[in-house]
Parts: sequence; structure tokens; C-alpha cells
Amino acid sequence: MEYVKLGRTGLSISPLVLGTANFSWVTDEAEGFAIMDRALEHGINFIDTSGNYNSGRSEEMIGRWLAQGGGRREQIVLASKVYLPPHEYDAKDADKRWGSWVGPNDKGLSAKHIRAAIEASLKRLQTDHLDLYQCHHIDRSVRWEELWQAMDLLVQQGKIIYVGSSNFAGWHIARGQSIAEQRGSLGFACEQSYYNLAKRDIELEVAPACQELGLGLITYSPLGSGLLAGKAPESETGRRSSRPSIMKMGNAEQLEKYHTLCESLGEAPADVALAWVCHQPHVTAPIIGPRTLEQLEKNVRTLDITLDDATLKALDEIFPGPGGPAPEAYAW
Repeated sequence: MEYVKLGRTGLSISPLVLGTANFSWVTDEAEGFAIMDRALEHGINFIDTSGNYNSGRSEEMIGRWLAQGGGRREQIVLASKVYLPPHEYDAKDADKRWGSWVGPNDKGLSAKHIRAAIEASLKRLQTDHLDLYQCHHIDRSVRWEELWQAMDLLVQQGKIIYVGSSNFAGWHIARGQSIAEQRGSLGFACEQSYYNLAKRDIELEVAPACQELGLGLITYSPLGSGLLAGKAPESETGRRSSRPSIMKMGNAEQLEKYHTLCESLGEAPADVALAWVCHQPHVTAPIIGPRTLEQLEKNVRTLDITLDDATLKALDEIFPGPGGPAPEAYAW
């Protein structure tokens, strides 16, 4: 497996990132342990999680896996996220799926919440530091100076090594990076964004911002919540998603053309969708979220799929995207 650098940092990561949103939910501990062990055998060294995944239980499962020793912690790049607290999912009421907040400072990116969240994540993960700590969403109520002061302190304390963003707009990345540089900080090492064949908005602003500023670009949901694998789109909670971004993705004619193309290639639609993301030069590595060991093996095999120029052109014709970076996509 050929490793790549995470943006302008010296950190080497695998070309696939192991996502763990399914761990302790649809993937039990035995299967989760087997997936992580096998991922290491394949050379996948980047494991991504979040403090709010499955009420914190995803982090707890990873922590028990790490506690087995055997050099597991030393071999991986461990990433988590901060913004939402790890509340229970209410299956009876999707509108209240995050439950009730414990208090007004139990979410967001305030220095107080960042401090509390990192301690909780480290405890669940049974480790003394994270290699990457990502802001899971923009918090417009927090000044950049407060955010960077909090993150710089964690770096100084040795609790985190790198800082990342997730779901940020291009101008958020640019502004945040500018403030970080004024403070003499490294700033963001990478951005994690939603990206797939049917949802290519980040090509307008986010991807160009990352390239210009030297950030790695980690992408998630390469299958469009199952749409590009031939399934009805679902949210991470297993319910049919109500997110407009997903419900507007694709149409019957597009998907029919896509499946016909995949058949001509002799490849499964899910594999082509993941291979396409891997072929994008602005993407550092996509996140895979296998629920089973069998799915992991299929994901890894995708690295061996080569899409030639004619195939990439055909996919662009089916799913044209925004038309390139801004402002060229909408101006002369």
C-alpha cells in the first residue's frame, strides 16, 4: 500500500481511512476488532471516529481494541472529532434523536467544551493523545482566537498532535488558517468533507482552498449513503435520510446510466463509486465505513481498480458536478 502525506504535514497516512460510525451499532465488538486487525494487516493506518458516534460507544470499542496492546496504538493515526456531545439516539422520534443537551456548554467549539470533550474522548479511547482532533462543524459563536488558543494548548500539553476541520466552507478554512498563521500556529492539517459522484459541491470552494493552503482533504460517504451502491439513501442512524443534500442527489435516469456503465466495466457500482473518489487528485484519502470484514476486503480491492480517461469522462457526463472551481464554474 502506497502511503501519502496529510497535506503539508510530514504525517504519512494510508490511501483509505477506516471510519467507525458503525462500530457498536450495526457492527458488534468481535466484528469491529476483526475489521481493525485486518485493516492493519492491509496497511490501513488511519482510524477515524468521533466523540458523538453511537453515544461514545464507538470510541469505547476502539479503546478496548487498543488496550489489547501488540503495538496497535503505535501503528495507527487516531483521529476523533469535537462538536456534539455523545447523547443517546431516540429511535422513536427522529426530531429528538440527539436527546436533550445536558447544559449550554456541552456542545460547540468553546474552549470549555473542547477541554471537556478531549478528556472524555481520551478516556473512552484509553490513550493519552490523539494524532488528529477535528472540529466536526463550524461554530459561528466562537471567535477563531478562542478556538486556536484552546487547540494550541492541547498541542502543548501533548494531548493532540494535529488539528483538522470537518464540514467547513472554503472561506471558513481560509479565515481560520489566516488567524492560525498570525498566531504562529500550524493551523489545520486537513478538512473532512462529504463527497461522492452525485454530490460534488466541494469542488467549487473547499477543494481549491485545501489545495491552495496545503491542507489534506479527507472525504466521507463515497457511496452517497448507499445511493451509488443501488440502495435507498439512509442516514448514519439507519433511518431514511431527510437531508436535502441526499434526497436531491441523482435521479432515475442518471442511476440507470451509471449502472449500465458499471456493468460494462464488470465492476459493482459501489466499487466504481469508491474508485472514482480515489482517482480525484484533490482527495487525499476517502473514508470507508465497512460494517463487516467482507465489506472491508471489497473496499481494499477498490485500490486496484483503474478507471481510464474514457471512463472518468463518462462518469463526469453522468454526474457533471458543479463545473469546476469557483468562480469559473459560474462566471466567464
